[in-house]
Amino acid sequence: MDSAATAFTRHGYDGVGVREIAAEAGVTAMLVNRYFGSKEGLFAEVVDTVFAPPTMVPNDPGSSVELARSTAEALVARTAPGAEHLDPFALLLRSAANPRAAGIMRAGIERHVGARFVANLDGPDANERAELGLALLAGVWLMRTVIATPGLQNAQQQQLAERLSEMLAVVVDP
Repeated sequence: MDSAATAFTRHGYDGVGVREIAAEAGVTAMLVNRYFGSKEGLFAEVVDTVFAPPTMVPNDPGSSVELARSTAEALVARTAPGAEHLDPFALLLRSAANPRAAGIMRAGIERHVGARFVANLDGPDANERAELGLALLAGVWLMRTVIATPGLQNAQQQQLAERLSEMLAVVVDP
């Protein structure tokens, strides 16, 4: 699973094949297909594996203020210069052009991080506010790690986390 997660995250769904993933894992493509059914099935397992842990949105933050704060701090830490960038956002970015992969990721987001976000929100329009929060996180991630804009790359981490937390608080408050 680690080989598949690394390959899909680095190269995207369309950029890697089952044979390459299997070779990296030291197994045959036939064995991978036996366990996962297809490349699509393997990708779905990878999506579930990378989106399931509460690495960005916590399971039970307590309050909307704490949700915004802890989520902002997690994003800033994970996007800091020198941080490991093999993560769900990279997988999403590099695989989004393929409609099947996009559908699998959408379902994974809804099932895992989106569901955690929604579960932590009170009031109306929880799905809309959760997705808006996720879009804000994805945008900051993109600008900070892929585009590497100087303002976000060179920002003081605590200050950036505080500003992002304030923005998220507007989204998560009912």
